[in-house]
Amino acid sequence: MLECDGAPARCHPQRETRGTTVSITDPAAFPNSGAASADHPSARHTFEGVGPDEFKAIFRHHAAGVSLITADAGAGPAALTATSVFSVSAEPPIFVFSISSSSSAAPVITTAETLVVHILDADRLDLAKLGATSGIDRFADTTAWSRLATGEPVFTGVSTWIRGRVINRMEAGNSTIIAVHALETSQSSTSPDAREHGAPLVYHNRTWHSLGEHSALDS
Repeated sequence: MLECDGAPARCHPQRETRGTTVSITDPAAFPNSGAASADHPSARHTFEGVGPDEFKAIFRHHAAGVSLITADAGAGPAALTATSVFSVSAEPPIFVFSISSSSSAAPVITTAETLVVHILDADRLDLAKLGATSGIDRFADTTAWSRLATGEPVFTGVSTWIRGRVINRMEAGNSTIIAVHALETSQSSTSPDAREHGAPLVYHNRTWHSLGEHSALDS
């Protein structure tokens, strides 16, 4: 099971140079969101919802692309595999992802000011498994990764990575949703490791899949 494979709630990035953290349960944080105020009747009740097992079962059947997220907040690098990365804006270029508080990488990922998201192709399944395996040193093989000039750890042999600055953090349940402003990509950099895209790697129902012509449907 992936350390980070939930579906993130909607995030509202703010124009800031440094990341901030707000709570999804704090109505004051979203004055125009329609959230219930403290004196609203709905704020004084606990609403029943879908059970956790049912909720997980539903999203196991929601196929998602796979990414490896890396960062270093100053005490050493951390990495994790995520299926929650998605874009929310092209101008400005902003994407979000979620990370569970139970993830071993959470202390680093949730405090780092910058990070790198590797968009994984099927031929880098090894990296996906590396970031999804607990209790190991994900950076033990020093030949498999290096640091960008700006200091972030980046794994080699990946067709696409995005370096970004965290602009907002939002607590949601037992996870944190992180909004990131894209600063640089492997496509725009002069990295000698840049290469063409391969078949996309997808995670569905606890299984890795590869997309290609065999999976294309007639339009």
